[in-house]
Amino acid sequence: MSDPTEQGADGSGGWAVEARGLGKKYRRGWALRDVSFRVPAGRICALVGPNGAGKSTFLGSATRLVRPTAGTLELFGVPVTDPAVLSRFAFLAQDKPLYKRFSVADTLRMGRELNPDWDQAAAERIVRSGDIDRNAKIGTLSGGQRTRVAFALAFGKRPQLLMLDEPMADLDPLARHELSGLLLAEAAEHGTTVIMASHVLPELEDMCDFLLVLTGGRLRMAGDTDALLPAHTLVTGATQDGALPRELAAACTVVENRVSGRQFTALVRTETPGARLPAGPWETAPPGLEDVLLGYLRATDAPPLITAAARPETHLEAA
Repeated sequence: MSDPTEQGADGSGGWAVEARGLGKKYRRGWALRDVSFRVPAGRICALVGPNGAGKSTFLGSATRLVRPTAGTLELFGVPVTDPAVLSRFAFLAQDKPLYKRFSVADTLRMGRELNPDWDQAAAERIVRSGDIDRNAKIGTLSGGQRTRVAFALAFGKRPQLLMLDEPMADLDPLARHELSGLLLAEAAEHGTTVIMASHVLPELEDMCDFLLVLTGGRLRMAGDTDALLPAHTLVTGATQDGALPRELAAACTVVENRVSGRQFTALVRTETPGARLPAGPWETAPPGLEDVLLGYLRATDAPPLITAAARPETHLEAA
């Protein structure tokens, strides 16, 4: 039986997002296929994958902009097809579609008029902390300033779930650092769940505590970073007959193996939590988040890894 402290007041069981067999097919083929996972409420979740992996299709499905071909998708226990979900999420697209002829004040006023739970104080605080003139036209602002105004609109709505599609891709490193801090502070203050698609892998290590990895429209990895990273080990050593040593390959799941001359570098995982790799003429080291993500993105035939925290069927069994 599930822990009653995990049950949300809305009956969602504490899950912000829950997908079961989610799929979307276009004429050219499946953009998403048989994707099942859940994201606990209150997490900062990275949505990672190469171009064409299905990230935007998933975000479009979650924001009602794309109609799935198969499966179900719920936000806080409510099907995305139900109009009741509209007040629960905010979505910030990569191009940040703001009205360029509106002033900053006009933009915030629009947010107030369109959203019944609008938090004017929060929106103004985000704009004010960036020293942005409220009378300035959106079209005259820098990329960082426009992103800040877009964040003000998103957080002013006071969503339970904030979905971001490459929100800081066009910003310089200083602006990315500043707005990453803003995002984390606002999300922590209000317990907002964030799902953020991003290609900036080093940035995700400092921000995110949950991962969703897509390649080829399929889910490759999902779960808490604290559970996913310790499940992997970086191994380096001399090859055996030009390949990974047989003893090592038999003891673990090889996610990725690269050979350079007589040396190999492998990202491996053990199937049993806490299991040790056999001793041998090789060296081991804990991988960073970027090492693990790149391993799964490069080795598309590696077995997927979905932790218990991210599997919908675990919730069903517990219920």
